[in-house]
This record gives sequence, C-alpha cells and structure tokens, in this order.
Amino acid sequence: MRSATDIKSDNRKAIVLLSGGLDSAVTLAALHADGFTCATLAIDYGQRHRVELEFAQRVSRALGASEHRQVTVDLRTLGGSALTADIAVPKDRDLAGVDIPVTYVPARNTIFLSVALGFAESVGARHIAFGANALDYSGYPDCRPDFIEAFERLANVATRDGVQAAAAGQAWFKVHAPLLRMSKAQIVLLGKKLGVDFALTTSCYDPGVNAKPCGLCDSCRLRAKGFGEADVIDPRVL
Repeated sequence: MRSATDIKSDNRKAIVLLSGGLDSAVTLAALHADGFTCATLAIDYGQRHRVELEFAQRVSRALGASEHRQVTVDLRTLGGSALTADIAVPKDRDLAGVDIPVTYVPARNTIFLSVALGFAESVGARHIAFGANALDYSGYPDCRPDFIEAFERLANVATRDGVQAAAAGQAWFKVHAPLLRMSKAQIVLLGKKLGVDFALTTSCYDPGVNAKPCGLCDSCRLRAKGFGEADVIDPRVL
C-alpha cells in the first residue's frame, strides 16, 4: 500500500467520460488543450442509441487520447427511462418545461462517474471529466453544479488515494465539467476553435439507419439550437 508521502501533486492524467456526443467531444478537446494526458471511457449501458459507442471510439482516436476503454453496465435491467426501456423517446417536447423528461436515466451520471473513478484510481489519475451542461440541457438533476461538487467530495472520502491524500493534507480527486455554464452555441464555437471534427459526433437519442439523427428529440433540438446560434453548419445533418 502506498503511503501519504508517495502521493504527488503534479499529476496531469485525466479520465474523460466519452459518449461520442458533442459535449463530451468538446470536453476531451478542452482537457487536452489544457495540458492533460487523457484516457477516455465509454459506457455501454444498454442504451437504445448504442451507435454512439462507435462514435466515441472515433472521437477518442481523432483527439489523441492515450487509450480508450469501454465498460458494460447494463442499465436495461433497471429500466425506468426511454433510453433503456421500451418507452417512446419524446419528440418536439417543450424544452422550456420544468419536468424532468423520461429520457433521464436513473442515477446514470452517478454510475458513470463511479466507473470513471475506479478507472482513475487504477491508473493513478487524479482528474475525471465529463460533458455536463446546466444551461442548454434537458433538466437532468445529475448535470447540476451541486451534484458535481457532491460527487467530488465522495470521491475523496471513498477511495484509497483520497483518504491517503487527506492524511497528507491534500484533496486528491478533481471532477471537471468545463462546459457546465456554457450555452450550446458557446460549446460549438469552442469545439470549432479546438479543432473538433463535428462529423465524428452524434447526439440523437433515437437515430435511424446509418445513425441518421431524428431531428426531433431533445438532444437533436438542443444540438440544432447550438449550431444555429453559433452560425456553424452541422455536418451531421447535411
């Protein structure tokens, strides 16, 4: 077992949760631009839009991740969401509404970040990043600042590295959500600046043949809003 004196403070290795979507791709590019060495992690959770896993691999490779891993956590056994059960994906929903939509997957980000935390601790990484956004989003509770702060606290009391660092007077794990307070337009513009190939990303919850976006689900409409407001052409809908 490592002692507190073995803990270094200059670690720049990050685990980035990668869905293959716009936000996670830009998150990866942002962490890389900030000087982090990034490994990526995709979760096969039984999602209906499973094609996103192929996009995640492409994005990881294109943006220079040090490695890419895919872990299976079958959330279809729990259900409770249009993404993991035989429930229709809402189309043309009022995005200004206050109700949490049925596309919310119970505890998804808690589970995903927990897997990323295990990956981070196993490879000696101190940083975990994901594409949470609390501005142009569907109202999911696990995309809010309170959740991120709470999970970071958990990471530092629930792990060997966190406890040993605390004994040395340090906080070990840091959870990054660089897009948290950005609009979708700002995310698109940042991605363009960082050289993200948007053609390698997918956002649709209910894609058709060849991953063609439906254009009507929340995720498609929020993406379209972002590209439209940024005055950037989305290559995925040409």
